Amino acid sequence: MPGWETRGGTVAPEPVRFAVLGPVRVWRAGAELELGRPQERALLALLLVRAGQPVAVSEIVDVLWGRRPPDSAVNVVRRHVGSLRRLLEPGLPTRATGHWLLRGGGGYRLATDGDSLDLLRFRALRDEAQRAASDGAPARAVELLTEALSLWQGPVASQIPAQARAHAAFGSLDDERLAAVKESADVALRAGVPDVALPRLREAAVNCPLDEPLLARLILALAATGRGTEALRTYEAVSARLADELGIDPGPELRDAHRTVLGDTAAPVILPGSADPAGVRAASLPVPTQLPYDLPTFTGRRAELDEVLALLSGDARPAETVMISAIGGMAGVGKTTLAVHWAHRVADRFPDGQLYVNLRGFDPSGAVMSPDEAVRGFLDTLGVPPERVPRGLDAQAALYRSMLAGRRFLVLLDNARDADHVRPLLHGTPGCLTIVTSRNQLPGLVAAHGAHSLTLRQLGTAEARELLVRRLGAERVSAEPEAVAEITALCAGLPLALACVAARAATHPHFTLSAIAAELREAHGSLDAFTRADTSADVGAVFSWTSRALSPAAARLFRLLGLHPGPDFTAPAAAALAGLAVRETRLLLTELSGVHLVNEHVPGRYAFHDLLRAHAAELAHSRHGDAERRDAVNRLFDHYLYTAHAAGLLIAPYADAMPLAPAPEGTCPQPLADDERALAWLTAEYAVLLAVVDAAATSGRDRLACLLVSSLERFFDRQGHWHHWAAAQRTALDAALRLSDPVMEAHGLRGLARVEGRLGLHDEAAAHLERALEAFTELGDDVGRATVHRSLAWESEQRGDLHGALRHDQLALDLLRAVGGRAAQASALNAVGWSHATLGEYREALRHCVEALAVLEELGDLVGQAATWDSIAYAHHHLGDHARALTGYRNALALYQDVGVPAEEAGSLVRIGDTHRATGDHEAARAAWRSALTLLTDLAHPDADRVRTRLEELGEPHDERFLSCAPPC
Repeated sequence: MPGWETRGGTVAPEPVRFAVLGPVRVWRAGAELELGRPQERALLALLLVRAGQPVAVSEIVDVLWGRRPPDSAVNVVRRHVGSLRRLLEPGLPTRATGHWLLRGGGGYRLATDGDSLDLLRFRALRDEAQRAASDGAPARAVELLTEALSLWQGPVASQIPAQARAHAAFGSLDDERLAAVKESADVALRAGVPDVALPRLREAAVNCPLDEPLLARLILALAATGRGTEALRTYEAVSARLADELGIDPGPELRDAHRTVLGDTAAPVILPGSADPAGVRAASLPVPTQLPYDLPTFTGRRAELDEVLALLSGDARPAETVMISAIGGMAGVGKTTLAVHWAHRVADRFPDGQLYVNLRGFDPSGAVMSPDEAVRGFLDTLGVPPERVPRGLDAQAALYRSMLAGRRFLVLLDNARDADHVRPLLHGTPGCLTIVTSRNQLPGLVAAHGAHSLTLRQLGTAEARELLVRRLGAERVSAEPEAVAEITALCAGLPLALACVAARAATHPHFTLSAIAAELREAHGSLDAFTRADTSADVGAVFSWTSRALSPAAARLFRLLGLHPGPDFTAPAAAALAGLAVRETRLLLTELSGVHLVNEHVPGRYAFHDLLRAHAAELAHSRHGDAERRDAVNRLFDHYLYTAHAAGLLIAPYADAMPLAPAPEGTCPQPLADDERALAWLTAEYAVLLAVVDAAATSGRDRLACLLVSSLERFFDRQGHWHHWAAAQRTALDAALRLSDPVMEAHGLRGLARVEGRLGLHDEAAAHLERALEAFTELGDDVGRATVHRSLAWESEQRGDLHGALRHDQLALDLLRAVGGRAAQASALNAVGWSHATLGEYREALRHCVEALAVLEELGDLVGQAATWDSIAYAHHHLGDHARALTGYRNALALYQDVGVPAEEAGSLVRIGDTHRATGDHEAARAAWRSALTLLTDLAHPDADRVRTRLEELGEPHDERFLSCAPPC
């Protein structure tokens, strides 16, 4: 019988898997089934949300027909049941009940469990997370709830008829999801990883804009991730919405969250010149708390700690403190640990916030963070939107100092290479403290900035013994004093080396310390790059001994990880590097973290101390040949390239990135189910991807560097990472020139021009676009020529040359009609229509845009449809047909909301308000503009001020095109 197999003389059904957390879907034997009619789909959804419980026929009838079912309703239900049974078990004998859909309890039930139904898996993960949270393991609870919420692919049973979807059975599941989002936020805040919960909090807040407990958590998460300004504006927006729609003030949870963000002492700040130098409306500064965790087992360093604490004691009040303290010393001596501990001890004296950055000045991979990258990171934390960050390091540093002026901040600059590395990050204002750590003594800071210098030496014998006591217990240490003395001597008094030895001893409590000392004595290793004349022992021996205690597979992974160029890595990336399965790699990483060779600094992301990275790299070069190392790095870089390319296509399906050849054998891209996961992956791996671009370009992998930057273009653009994009694009263009590859050179020129346009470098952009146009013309690439003309049109519009913009858009359309894909043609049609609209040729605009819309709807390009509806509405508005304008804008708004493009959503809302005002409906205009203002404020978008002006001066002239709906170039 088809679809059945015989096992031991009985007939067993094929495995079936169901999904209801989103669209209703069914897979049999791994293949997705095509579901039947809407009522059958609704019946299946109801059975699934009941999760194995009997559903009465009367309830089924109520869901399918409501209050007025036909007389034949029960018979129709039976026919639907029969159809579902045949779908799930083809070849089922006539009148047989089958395995999955069973009769009983006065109705029907679907036999499901946690392995076959996503809903039950969601509930099991949520229950396990609650147990983990109760057991004091918030980090584990975060992992479980993140996995649980990732099962949701949209509203429950999202594609069944609306009448059925309105039934209470489905609404209760939406409530379960919302509760899980709140639980995830709570444990993420406790675990110190609020950024994990933030995306789902934002999504839930859009759907539940009056849920005060949810919005309180959103505000706390925003503040905890350094977005204090956004948190405060969110509170203001929520307060206004509650007053307008419910006539009430914020409840206690919202008020408590607000007080937490303010820190009870922060006050609204008006920066010098009565205007925010970043272009953000004057508001309370954020209260970032970026310090790493204080080590619970911190010990020793009493004299050094007393010395630095004394710097803030005496008559000097914190508001008068202008101090830079430089802590130097060799690698592994505990500079960061002391600096972090000191910073936590005095953090309460700096209520406006604590900023932290690891400058990676001595990173063995060469991935040193540049001063301008660090400054931009701080500006982002302080609420400056990317488009308002000025060009040039000097201007950025001046803005940073202005943001700190008159405030009390503590700034920890970790792992600086030299004084020049940190000068742009120095505050120079009363009330602040900057702590700098470096392996160098930084005499330039002492001479030019009056820094207090402190150099750490290795721990003395007593302090080293105390460290072991804190980690192993006084009884065990006291029992073997000679072995302890030998261990501390062999570790040269370095806290990092002592921690590795203590970790091995702690994980093997039955080992004597004498045996461990003997193992350590016999070990050999080398860390020449980190030795100093005053180092009394070979520290490499400690790490070699630790790695020898690993399983062979974990030791190999440790060595190969020394080849990774980024600041941190995930299990899938490590698996690609080692050529192993991800599951096996996770176990090996657990083994490595158990002996302190790697550190899981946030859930799922691992990092090295740079001393250990150097040791791993040395071992990789001594134990693995050139070919093996090259193959490992190629697998790693291909993992990032092919995952980034797939992610780029998910977030921008019709983008014009350079295509990739089929993945080499053994390449393991990370699977990404949808655009949300793609965006999350790109965001999490952002710093790593930048490092891979640089490493590829410096290691002779120029082609990979070009392709990776091309894959990241849309992500750079949408996230506003224009400065990083410019640097990466220049690296890619240089690589293309070295390759003498005209295709990659043409793409590199066009990409560089795009980002230069975003940065306001229009002359440079125009010159590069002309070169790109020549290159694509010589290649005979008409699609490439068309994309350059689209960019030239955008540049022309920015300069006010509207006729030039139309000419370039029309040239692009003509080229694409000859050779391009339909999506590109439709996008160009909309661009031509928009250009006509800017020239007042509204009927011509409609002709082009309506033609574009038909194609985009057929292709399912939602973003393209939204942009085109917006263009159509704009033309109708100016033709005086305000009813059609509102219809078009609302269609655009719904599509932008579906795909999650809040900036464009805000633009449509603004224009909806404009149209309402044109009809005299000022109340509707205010409502639309308030909604737009909420979105723009959340985005820290500079156009928020113009919406505020609309609200404040409703009856005065305005610029109706301040948020251009022109298609992106």
